[in-house]
Amino acid sequence: MILTEVDDISVSRLEGYLNKLGDWLMNKLFQILIMLIFLFIAFKIAKLILKIIKKAFDKSKLDYSVSGFLLSLIKILMYVVIIIMAAAMVGFQVTSLITILGTAGLAIGLALQGSLANFAGGVLILIMKPFKVGDYIIENDKNCEGTVESIDIFYTKLRTYDNKQIVIPNGNITNNSITNVTSSGKRILDLSVGISYRQDIKPVKDIITGVLEASSYRLQDEAVNVFVSSLGESSIIIGFRCWVKAGDYWNAKWAIIEEVKLQFDNNGIEIPYNQLDVTVKNN
Repeated sequence: MILTEVDDISVSRLEGYLNKLGDWLMNKLFQILIMLIFLFIAFKIAKLILKIIKKAFDKSKLDYSVSGFLLSLIKILMYVVIIIMAAAMVGFQVTSLITILGTAGLAIGLALQGSLANFAGGVLILIMKPFKVGDYIIENDKNCEGTVESIDIFYTKLRTYDNKQIVIPNGNITNNSITNVTSSGKRILDLSVGISYRQDIKPVKDIITGVLEASSYRLQDEAVNVFVSSLGESSIIIGFRCWVKAGDYWNAKWAIIEEVKLQFDNNGIEIPYNQLDVTVKNN
């Protein structure tokens, strides 16, 4: 094979680089040895620290997806710091590298700020646990509500009563107020009905009290309340309350309203409606 002049120049340059590398290795032999010892010890210590952190996460019952991500993030950060320190030991200028990494991280953060906000929101939700899978929540910004189906890193999924799925970015949830309807496991059922001004109030209250106390949905250890809520334009508003299990809320509401109407019909109690009186004058 005949080497051209360009090939000769390339070979000579390669030989020059190899010679320089060999000289650098000979001059830095002691520093390289110290660096390797440092890396061995530092990685052992890092693994020990990660085990301790993992045990702490397990004891705190942190969600698996969050603990796994945080462990990975801590591991990467620790390894990056160790490698930068090791590079500094053999004379590398790490200041420029840190500057480049910081600039790149800032650019990526600005480009993905929406996703990062959702990610940060997901981490906060899984750590602070304002709600959990199975809770019924209302997101008060857009008035989205439903049963929490899943909590992911970027999105929370709700299932509505009519079986629709709502996907909400976690950033929206953490930046706005939410109502957790089922957090305590029980809810107060607050209802009302109007009766005629001609009707005696006491028997009406007795009928409603009987309906509430006989309901299978009512929590037996909680009291019921029946009261005059307000005096409307065409009716007296009777309010009534009882406690039910959170999961029975809607069934209890529908059943109690229906039973109140049936008992009113059986006892001749009128539920008034708006009426218009027309007077005709003859000139």
